[in-house]
Amino acid sequence: MMRTRVAVLYNVDFGEASVVEDPGHAARADVAHVAAEIAGALSDAAHEVFLVPVTADLCEMRDRLVELAPDCVFNLCESIARDARLESAVALVLDLMGVSYTGSSPEALGRALYKDRVKAALSAAGVPTPASCVMSRASDPFSLAYPVIVKPVREDGSAGIASASVVSCEQELRARVDHVIRAFDQPCIVEEFIHGRELNVALVGHPVARVLPLSEIDFGALPQGSPRIVSYEAKWSPGSEADLGTRPVLHPDLSPSLAAKVRRVAQDAFRVVGLRDYGRVDVRLSASGVPYVIDVNPNCDLSRNAGLARAAAAVGVEYHALVRLIVRYALKRKQLKSQPKTAKLRRA
Repeated sequence: MMRTRVAVLYNVDFGEASVVEDPGHAARADVAHVAAEIAGALSDAAHEVFLVPVTADLCEMRDRLVELAPDCVFNLCESIARDARLESAVALVLDLMGVSYTGSSPEALGRALYKDRVKAALSAAGVPTPASCVMSRASDPFSLAYPVIVKPVREDGSAGIASASVVSCEQELRARVDHVIRAFDQPCIVEEFIHGRELNVALVGHPVARVLPLSEIDFGALPQGSPRIVSYEAKWSPGSEADLGTRPVLHPDLSPSLAAKVRRVAQDAFRVVGLRDYGRVDVRLSASGVPYVIDVNPNCDLSRNAGLARAAAAVGVEYHALVRLIVRYALKRKQLKSQPKTAKLRRA
């Protein structure tokens, strides 16, 4: 039996700077652990797996892939040289090489990285998302109603998000915007803060994404007065007060009509941004029951204990099966591309 050759690509730029120098260090370093878990899930008689660390030298990556000649690539790269803007460059090189790979396209990765572009696309499509503006300087004009939340405009993994990100007056706003611009060397997106429940919606599938069981963040154990948000510390400091205070709970108590509305909004966001294979959409419920999309995550965390894997397991898709399913999506695209045009026309 011919084994399917899979190259697992992951960024190694976390080794280029210390935790102090890189405010997103923990999120970047986690990719190496995920790559090892993915490789482990594919280690069987049907697959031959190669771990391929990716540096800023994309020619080196290209040459390694030419040497390996994989049937497909499992793309876990989230940044190059600590710059998340270059995430889409890896997918672009794979496209130019004609290599089939898992996850979203360069266009979707580039669009999703810039929070202002995502919000513009969602708004144009009629998908609810909080009002927002971009601030490139702390002195920029501002007219949104408080409270608001301040985020770096092009980071993921909650980088740059802390309790101090939710601000209630101009003085706090200007101070936080200045801090984020200095720390991340990029503008901020400032958006209306939606009080209410936070839901994570995991989706898997191609060409049509299937919504997995909903998950809610239980903020009940956060200290009194702390904003109900998932901060960087909550995600990347296990055992911390923020981590213990933000517990994900599957199958939240929602009315059937409201749950259906949340699922529909998440599917719309997934489609509008152009995600592929898998992803996660984060939603805040307003007091009036409007599900506002606050983030769209392509190529989201695929670690064994992450939300997408937990949601898949809730419907009987265990971790190894989830990983292999995602590989099959990439292989199916490769198969469709290799079909003669006449065969595609007959099938249509």
